[in-house]
Amino acid sequence: MRKNLWKKTAAFLAAGVLAIGALTGCGSDASSSAEGSGDSASNEVYRTLEEIQESGYINIGVFSDKNPFGYVDENGEYQGYDVYFAERIAEDLGVEVNYVSTEAASRIEYLQTGKVDIILANFTVTEERAEEVDFALPYMNVALGVVSPDTNVITSLDDLGADDQVIVISGTTAETYLTENYPDITLQKYDAYAEAKTALENGNGVCWANDNTEVIAFSLQNEGYTVGIPSLGSADTIAPAVTKGNSSLLEWINSEIEALGEENFFHSDYEATLLETYGSEYEDELVVEGGVVE
Repeated sequence: MRKNLWKKTAAFLAAGVLAIGALTGCGSDASSSAEGSGDSASNEVYRTLEEIQESGYINIGVFSDKNPFGYVDENGEYQGYDVYFAERIAEDLGVEVNYVSTEAASRIEYLQTGKVDIILANFTVTEERAEEVDFALPYMNVALGVVSPDTNVITSLDDLGADDQVIVISGTTAETYLTENYPDITLQKYDAYAEAKTALENGNGVCWANDNTEVIAFSLQNEGYTVGIPSLGSADTIAPAVTKGNSSLLEWINSEIEALGEENFFHSDYEATLLETYGSEYEDELVVEGGVVE
């Protein structure tokens, strides 16, 4: 009797293992419907370079509301600095590109669940993020900045009062930096860039902390705002990211960035998408060619 019970228990456990394995190997929607490979230890799902090319399409996560880096224009088309790069990646891979709109806090999740193959959404490289995703070579420089209304320009976070609140986007380096270095400051957190901009315009916070490229763009595009703190914390870089362990795709992207650097591709990208906003004075400061940070 004990022997039969053991057989039934073993069969039940084996069926459970198979069921779990089937679940972890499947995508959650059409964007990740193709069968992919993954690290069994981490249960992460991804498609290799060969699988992407065989499928004829690549899923790239970009912002849809962060002009001029990733946004949807009046015709419903994706545009911006990251999108310009994404188009070239798809062209050189010989596949079509499927854009997946992402928010800052969803970037890592979208990679780990196989919803996207690459993230190109102003993704700042940090040690913490590098433990969860694999970053390719950088293509842009970035730091944090703070923008505030002209009527009350914030030039130092040390000057904030107890009731002052700082607007941030959840899942960004600004949120992490302020939480770690200014724990007494009250943060007003939003998921989307459009929500953060509206909050600042409505006076729901005294200032907005984010990538300096974003707050500079906001101040240039909207009268009545000044970047009182143009550089906060350390200088960082922005890079493409792939799912942890997807070495074939990572190696291809690195080779692509190096090759594109030989033709000054990212300067061309800047001039096509960012020049109108930032002017030529920021070009060499922001652009990284060939993955080499000078």
